[in-house]
Amino acid sequence: MKFAFITDPLASFNIKKDSTYAMMVEAARRGHELYVLMQEGVIWKNGIVVGENIRITLTGEKDPWYHAQPPVETPLADFDGVVMRKDPPFDMEYVTSTWLLEIAKAGGARIFNDPRAIRDHSEKIAIAQFGQFTAPTMVSRLGGQIHDFINAHGDVILKPLDGMGGASIFRVTDSDPNRNVIVETLTQLGTRTIMAQRYIPEIRDGDKRVLLIGGKPVPFCLARIPKAGESRGNLAAGGTGVARPLTARDREIAEALGPELIGRGLLLVGLDVIGNYLTEVNVTSPTCFQEITQQTGFSVPAMFIDALEAACAR
Repeated sequence: MKFAFITDPLASFNIKKDSTYAMMVEAARRGHELYVLMQEGVIWKNGIVVGENIRITLTGEKDPWYHAQPPVETPLADFDGVVMRKDPPFDMEYVTSTWLLEIAKAGGARIFNDPRAIRDHSEKIAIAQFGQFTAPTMVSRLGGQIHDFINAHGDVILKPLDGMGGASIFRVTDSDPNRNVIVETLTQLGTRTIMAQRYIPEIRDGDKRVLLIGGKPVPFCLARIPKAGESRGNLAAGGTGVARPLTARDREIAEALGPELIGRGLLLVGLDVIGNYLTEVNVTSPTCFQEITQQTGFSVPAMFIDALEAACAR
């Protein structure tokens, strides 16, 4: 099969950790052809959506880790599957890409994750659809409402809706002398909507990434444990990733959401679970493939390529 990956620049890959790289290695091992294009290489032209892409072959080495052929234009419908792996920020360029990919899908291209589903699932607000699994949460840009929430729960997490990697996440208590300026800064004086969640003390045991592939849970999660003095477990914020078997509650959440999300065209989803609570539903570029595989021996890339092959063969 011919698989095209929409990615960040290849020079930015850390191949020791990158999940897209792990997908490519497994696909190449099975004899599939690999093609790469950037977000800006998705183009509507002469009535169809094409990709300005390069074919790559993996070297198995650290540097260079791939060889590339000269760029060409290929209709996205000519690939057996197109895998959207562009990292956030989820800005207007990302939204525009989903519009173009939706046109490509209408023209016969197989896109994963489904572009409409990516666009329709705010990775923060999507938890509102599964309220039975969430801690007390509010989404607002009104300072008075946010302060009422802080007063009601005493200890909360405030975060922007478009952040990633733990950026701009604040833990705020009702006695915090900086609470006013934090709320003003995050909401940009009431012009930007944010999320407030009751603080979940079980973060000390890790912010768990639970992967859903083809609607089914990977049997291990990656618990991202905050470093000393931190309330963020994100690996980008210095957290340590420890692979663990799913708990009964992790599995309950994953098995409840899996059929619903795959039905919406979301082949790969990363659920964030702290303690017993669902905190995010990640659909743009979920990670942690390599960490789970290396620590447990369970091949997450193989499970993903199995699901991708099956989806492209339908």
